[in-house]
Amino acid sequence: MKSIKNTILYAILLLAAFASACKKDLPVDEDGLLITTRAECFVSNFELLGTDFITVRNGVPIIDTVAQTIDVTVNFGTDLKNLYPQFTLASDCKLDPKIVGKVDFSDLANPKTYTVVSGNRKVRKAYKIIVKVQ
Repeated sequence: MKSIKNTILYAILLLAAFASACKKDLPVDEDGLLITTRAECFVSNFELLGTDFITVRNGVPIIDTVAQTIDVTVNFGTDLKNLYPQFTLASDCKLDPKIVGKVDFSDLANPKTYTVVSGNRKVRKAYKIIVKVQ
């Protein structure tokens, strides 16, 4: 009787091992982020922080998802060489290049460009950040 119970237990464990081995791994990108089926790709909010991590924006940023531009006005006297941009993106999207620290926005004639990449990693939209000083 004991050997039958052991055999059944081993059979169940063996089936569980096979079932987990057949499980399909979810795809991830080079950053370790999950690749999904979402093709949406847009910026929903934008923030600029100063070195004290307090906003330097003056008013609400104007995000044009068709023209792929973000117009933001900053307070007079803002140190444009030491700003921290923050993006709110559509679900499962990521930003390229990554923001790893402060960013220099002082060259107002040449706006910075950030690319939003969709969750399925197939759609890419480049957004220009147009900074104006009040």
